[in-house]
Amino acid sequence: MDKGDWMLKERDVEDTAPSGDSIVRLDEHIIEILSDSGEGAQKCAQSLAAIAARMGNGVWTTEIIPAEIQPPARSIEGASGNRIRLATHAISNGGDLTDLVVAFNEQVLIGRVRTGELKPNCTIILEDKWRHDRDPSIVASYIKEYDELIRDGYNVYEVSMEEECLKLVPDPRKGKNMFVLGMLCGIYNLDLQRARDQIAFIFAKKSAAVIDSNVNLLLAGHAWAHAHLDFQYEIPATKPTEPMVVINGNTAIALGTLASGMQICSMYPITPATSVSHYLSDVFQKVGGHVHQAEDEIAACAFAIGSSYSGSVALTVTSGPGYSLKQETIGLAVMAEIPLVVVNVQRGGPSTGQPTKVEQGDLLTACFGSHGDAPKVVMAPSSIEDCFYMMITARKIAEAFNMVVVVLTDASLATAQQPIPRPSFSKDWLAPPIDQSPVAEGTNPYEWDKRTGLSRRIIPGQPGGMHCLTGLAHDEKSCVAYDATVNQKGIKSRSLKLATLQKSLAPVELYGGDEGDLLIVGWGSTRGAIEETVDRMRDTGHKVSSLHLRFIQPMPPGIKDALKRFDQVITVENSWSDQPDGDIIDDDNMRYSNLAFMLRARFLVDIACCSEVMGRPISPSTIETFVTNKLADKPVGK
Repeated sequence: MDKGDWMLKERDVEDTAPSGDSIVRLDEHIIEILSDSGEGAQKCAQSLAAIAARMGNGVWTTEIIPAEIQPPARSIEGASGNRIRLATHAISNGGDLTDLVVAFNEQVLIGRVRTGELKPNCTIILEDKWRHDRDPSIVASYIKEYDELIRDGYNVYEVSMEEECLKLVPDPRKGKNMFVLGMLCGIYNLDLQRARDQIAFIFAKKSAAVIDSNVNLLLAGHAWAHAHLDFQYEIPATKPTEPMVVINGNTAIALGTLASGMQICSMYPITPATSVSHYLSDVFQKVGGHVHQAEDEIAACAFAIGSSYSGSVALTVTSGPGYSLKQETIGLAVMAEIPLVVVNVQRGGPSTGQPTKVEQGDLLTACFGSHGDAPKVVMAPSSIEDCFYMMITARKIAEAFNMVVVVLTDASLATAQQPIPRPSFSKDWLAPPIDQSPVAEGTNPYEWDKRTGLSRRIIPGQPGGMHCLTGLAHDEKSCVAYDATVNQKGIKSRSLKLATLQKSLAPVELYGGDEGDLLIVGWGSTRGAIEETVDRMRDTGHKVSSLHLRFIQPMPPGIKDALKRFDQVITVENSWSDQPDGDIIDDDNMRYSNLAFMLRARFLVDIACCSEVMGRPISPSTIETFVTNKLADKPVGK
């Protein structure tokens, strides 16, 4: 298709567009696109988000991923897709219930309905080919589910997507998603030129014929929506005042790795962390870096430690099960005081658990999951932008303190897309040149400072710095020593480094007021939903504020004073806690979520838990309901 054909098609589209008076303007809307795995719903959704973000809309996406790699077609468990929240303003979480769904079959829709993800009057655009299928059981299933959707009050529009696509391509499975993209661009009044540019971008490695074919499908879907649907929306956008990029958390982690000056990433593939190393594999060598895929998680961590010992701070990337396997080698890095950055992209557990679902259950493991006392710095990004900058900070801390730094992100941040300001590179981010100056005669490899616990890092090959490295208890000379006082001194010195770092951290800042009725404390990806809840509660006159932790070990100063200025304190986490409404749950046996456990132990403050492990990001409405009940002093669940 040449430019003239595109212009003709767009003129035809404009002729069928509704008048401006019929366009409903919205502050925000939540859209879901659902299909069988491999039908392209995720690519469609990511493209829609990118188009809207480039127009200036606030965007947040949440992936809907089946647990199996190739689940059965037309199965509830096999639903694959994405959830896109579009707004007139910047947003930082996936929001509450869905307003509009496009489903490629009725089965992928059922699970979303049953778990209460859709608004009661949600608009559903449903592929109707199954009404005419050759298999009577499929026809019966479709009609049954369709009738139930109508009975339950959903606004269902049947669309012959496959039939429309067959007018343009021989295989609608390789094109239906772009037809749907066109429909949604028409429904939400999104710019067609940006949509064409997006198609050219995602199919850049394909032929011009493939790009043209997908543009045809896009325009056909756009025209069909204007000709056959009786609604159209507009979510006004604000043109960005600075350059922006649309990325997900895993890409931000990878870009932060590049910006930090780290040169080695050693990993073993594991969901949902793998795409960090995929991105690095494509670009790392261009800046002198290397990705090493080891034979297993233990080897990956050992390789990273060896690389760091040789002079370059290395990174190893994993998820929960892999982090568990790395524990012994992480302990070696702690004992030998070798700088190391570990990224743990958390997922549902325990064991294999829910590989594609979000959870925040690894906090205590990250802080204390080692035999013996093994102090580590634990940080948690709270946004996609945080994912980028935290990698730079992690590298600097690891190198300055000769410590292991754990960066705890999760499946929600890993896969969510959001527009963020394009980082402006600074040379200050990079690691300094390796110090190869001679070591002064008489200098010990572990000359622990009595006040800070710090000692000089000696690189193999430094003149005068030769010593044996050991994972055994050792003295300042790195000689194996089982003497009680020597062991005590080594553990004390390694622990002091956390206290030293804590003294350099900025005091906590509260979102909302500095005192009031209730304080919400969170960490990681829950920040956006928490702060949106605070805004809602304060708009209705409630004195609710929040405190969000990026450093969890050590914790920044000022937390104890902040907790005491509020009548009630709760934590919000995507991890398990018992609730006091259980028949046999009482003060003696109640289990608390990870952060609540740590705060209660450290600051001796009564703290309640708003938590869930539903395999999805916790929503503002869930937090709002919990907070409202606490303020009314109602038992949870009553």
